[in-house]
Amino acid sequence: MFSVLFPGQGSQIIGMGKEFYENFDYVKNYFSQADEILKKKLSHIILEGPRDELNQTENTQPAIFLVSFAIFKVLEKETEFNLFDAKFYAGHSLGEYSALCCADSINFEQTIELLKSRGKAMQNAMPNGEGGMMAILGADIETINEIFKENNQLQCYVANDNSAGQIVVSGKTSSLHKLENLLTEKKIKFVKLPVSAPFHSPLMRNATLEMQNKINDAIFSNPKVNIISNVTANPENKSENIKQLLIQQIEKPVRWRESVINMINHGINRFIEIGPGKVLSGLVKRIDRNVKLNQVNNLIDIKNLTND
Repeated sequence: MFSVLFPGQGSQIIGMGKEFYENFDYVKNYFSQADEILKKKLSHIILEGPRDELNQTENTQPAIFLVSFAIFKVLEKETEFNLFDAKFYAGHSLGEYSALCCADSINFEQTIELLKSRGKAMQNAMPNGEGGMMAILGADIETINEIFKENNQLQCYVANDNSAGQIVVSGKTSSLHKLENLLTEKKIKFVKLPVSAPFHSPLMRNATLEMQNKINDAIFSNPKVNIISNVTANPENKSENIKQLLIQQIEKPVRWRESVINMINHGINRFIEIGPGKVLSGLVKRIDRNVKLNQVNNLIDIKNLTND
């Protein structure tokens, strides 16, 4: 049994999806549609850069979705491999929108619109420079929660529980500086992330307020494949529940490690990552080395997938 995974922010690179864009007219059409909906040349930013523009959250989110969706459609149209035979679809943060669109829960146009709004709302939820994110390496979530408990004046929160030994935290810049000193004392490694907002934390409240009506007003259907929610780490297939979980997702941590463990406990022994990069495959490997992994982000990957 297999699950399909869709990447989130951080997987973007200039030129992603280029092979598919050059080889399939309908992929060009998806890129053109996205440009029209966004009223900007997202396709040019994806294929040519500049990197700074691609890395702006309001561009990154629809861009990663667009490439993931295009690859999914190529697999659907050009191969015999039936992606709807998957037991689950799961996406990391914005990747959950890719999962929902590919599972026919929400249409392409609305997904682009929602991600444009979500990216902008998340980027603008706090003044630039007042918040950020940090990856903590080699420590488990219990250790991090204990540090937060002992230092309850810190405005820091677990944002992503990605895998054993990789926790991402969000917080106010001043609190993150204090946390750096605490981690250094405990000889725990950390890396500051190149983002200017504290995603997946209560500091995103303004983004939640901005997005809740937009998500509630969007038309969702029940997905054709069960979606693993970032908020609960459990399968969900009711459209009304999915809407509420997407609203909560802006402030809640991404429970990726638990999501993967739950899928494996439901009998999944193969994961197929569709979209740019292979970040999620790397995280899955750290959680369980025994599962089979495929990444699909170029034409050779498609051949490898369908020949397996």
